[in-house]
Amino acid sequence: MKVGQKVRVREMSDRFLVNKDKEGETGTVRDFKITDGSGVGAVVVFSDNTSSWFFEDELEAGRR
Repeated sequence: MKVGQKVRVREMSDRFLVNKDKEGETGTVRDFKITDGSGVGAVVVFSDNTSSWFFEDELEAGRR
């Protein structure tokens, strides 16, 4: 994945129960962050100007 790439939220882990409504939505990768020292998450911004971070396996790459 690259910054600026369109992605779709596939499935969210239990840590995101509060944002579960984002499943299936499409957004744009804005940045990356180190999550807990063992992984990298992608920060995704959505059309409603909200953003959240996801593990890469929770996202499906789309077209740019």
